[in-house]
Order: sequence, then structure tokens, then C-alpha cells
Amino acid sequence: MMFIWYIVIGLVAGWVASRIMRGQGYGLLINMIIGIIGGVLGGWLFSLLGFYSTGGIIGSLITSVIGAIVLLWFVGLVNRPTRK
Repeated sequence: MMFIWYIVIGLVAGWVASRIMRGQGYGLLINMIIGIIGGVLGGWLFSLLGFYSTGGIIGSLITSVIGAIVLLWFVGLVNRPTRK
């Protein structure tokens, strides 16, 4: 059952992160996938810094949103259009 919650939290996090990072969205489906990957990335980044999400669903959502924002920012850097 917790696996389903992680997916739902990742989906919401992808949507929220795309709204925060205006212009960095890649469509609903891709943003949701980015949210799920961002949840893993956020958990890993927070564990490196010594922070652990103990706030239940809200803490997991915040961690996932921050991870998704970092991922969208990084994808935006890599996917930047070249000027001619």
C-alpha cells in the first residue's frame, strides 16, 4: 500500500514542481514521471545533508517537490536550446 502512496505523492510533486518552475514543464505525463524520480532524488539529497523526512505524507511531498524542482532545473540546463 505504501508503494501506491509514493507514486501518488510523486505524481502530485511533479505537477507542483512544474507549476513552481514556470516554463520548465514537459507535459503532464513527463512531469509526473519527473515527480516520481524527483521523490527519489529529494530523499537522496536530504539524506546526504543529514535531513530525514519524518513528517508523514506532508514531509514526503515536500521532499519530492524539492527533488522534482532540482531535477527540472537540471534538465533545463542540459536541454537548453542553442543559439545560432
